[in-house]
Amino acid sequence: MSESKSKQWAFPEQLQPRADEVDFDLPRALEAVVLLRSEIPEDGFTADTLGTERSGYGVVIREDGLTLTIGYLVTEAETIWLTTNGGNVVAGTVLAYDQATGFGLVQPLGHLGVRELPRGDASLVASSDDVFVIGHGGIDHALKTEVVARREFAGYWEYLLEQAIFTSPAHPQWGGAALLNARGELVGIGSLLIQEEHEGSARQVNMFVPIDVLEPILQSLLTTGRSGRPVHPWLGLFAQEDDGKLTVAGLANGGPAERAGVKVGDLVLGVADQRVTGLSAFLRRVWSLGPAGVDVPLQLARQGDVLRVKVKSGDRGDYLRKPKLH
Repeated sequence: MSESKSKQWAFPEQLQPRADEVDFDLPRALEAVVLLRSEIPEDGFTADTLGTERSGYGVVIREDGLTLTIGYLVTEAETIWLTTNGGNVVAGTVLAYDQATGFGLVQPLGHLGVRELPRGDASLVASSDDVFVIGHGGIDHALKTEVVARREFAGYWEYLLEQAIFTSPAHPQWGGAALLNARGELVGIGSLLIQEEHEGSARQVNMFVPIDVLEPILQSLLTTGRSGRPVHPWLGLFAQEDDGKLTVAGLANGGPAERAGVKVGDLVLGVADQRVTGLSAFLRRVWSLGPAGVDVPLQLARQGDVLRVKVKSGDRGDYLRKPKLH
């Protein structure tokens, strides 16, 4: 999503919030969302899967311009630019990327000239609540929408959220977008666009990471760049769930699972002699064995044979290029 392209479309007026219909400072909320562009070196670990040029949004959450975004936009980024609705362009640097929550923090290296967006309590957000998704570009890219679910989300990239927020209609440019409650407070950051079945037909929904998972780790992220919590063991195993069966759909190049001999197409039967039938159960069982570095015994099925493979887990962060200091 380039800045020029973002100006070529707009939501219909009936889907846009109006200042006289909301109980918060709508212009302030619109200004707090910035365009974020990042460049990643071609030899970056995530370059092949996420690309070397990434674009999305960030939300200013502190008076000094501290910007919260979704982490995949800034993972391994060497160059970051933040652009305000007023056209102010400022370079930024990555302060932290927390893989457990999916959040990334960027510090502008100059003055953005926008006010921060207040943070709310995502635990109070419930199904059927009216909410707003704000993207960069002003009112044309702001959407009135509704919470359709609060539920667990498990991602194939070894990611698990207990109470993700799902909204519909979906915002087509969701990455790093701000989710606001009825008081105009930030309650989530846009992560995904998902197609799901609803009443016999398909619909698109956005998944948001609730802001509440940031609060307990924010100070540690700011001071150390890490959450301060034990790092989950990482396998580099992309699992796909289908009818209760868990299949290895991909492997990280040079990752722990590939080095241990796991193959694409393997059926995951169990972890440490405990049967697992779904992605979330698989992740919880792996993580229950200990922090990153622990041995993870897997039971696999391959072409009719049952195999036992021991994977020496790793810290995913060790595989990523470290940002250059400014």
